[in-house]
Amino acid sequence: MTRPAEDAEPLVGRLDALGFDAAVEPMLSMVWLDGPEPDLSDVQALLFTSANGVRAYAKRTSRRDRPVHAVGDATARAARAAGFTDVGSASGDVYALADRVRGLLDPTAGVLLHVAGSKVAGDLAGMLASSGFTLRRSVMYDAVPALTLSDDTATFLRTSALDGVLFFSPRTAVSFVRLLAEAGLVDCCRTVDAFCLSPAVAEAARAYGDRGVVPWRSVRVAARPEQDALLDLLPVAG
Repeated sequence: MTRPAEDAEPLVGRLDALGFDAAVEPMLSMVWLDGPEPDLSDVQALLFTSANGVRAYAKRTSRRDRPVHAVGDATARAARAAGFTDVGSASGDVYALADRVRGLLDPTAGVLLHVAGSKVAGDLAGMLASSGFTLRRSVMYDAVPALTLSDDTATFLRTSALDGVLFFSPRTAVSFVRLLAEAGLVDCCRTVDAFCLSPAVAEAARAYGDRGVVPWRSVRVAARPEQDALLDLLPVAG
């Protein structure tokens, strides 16, 4: 499990219930940035492209009086858990979120506030600007890449005790492959399956250096960029 610790914990419980032994190797650590309470006076809706955006927003303010449009179902669940009541999910990626906004909202009704990290995937603002929307991105957290693989994960790889790795973002996949290379463990992936949330994640998981390819046993891509679809790729635990 390569997700940040905040996201990995509930997923580990779910995998345990399905009969899998899950180990956590976070490729990113969250740093919550200090700042003022967000100004919502001209905001018609909040856009969240990750559960960490929801967590960061909740640390800044107690206001839950704006509708939420989430990129996926896991992010929508995080918003409901944080106290939002008007929550909708695009059940996909930033392109699906942009389509949802275009279909449901009026660009003249106010600004869209996108609570995000210091690095974002996709040009959500550009996609919506072409339809007349104004998006204001508020950076409320930073995702810091891991510096090394844990001894446990290195041992799992060397002894072929690891069957698969779950990747949820291109950035975590790039970080994992980089640390594999630094530890001299790339060839150990020949007995490991890479389970990827999207084609972009799979591309990042395959790439090794300038021209190399990580020799995974297989690279499998979820039918939809959702957590449930990714878990559907897993074999039946035995």
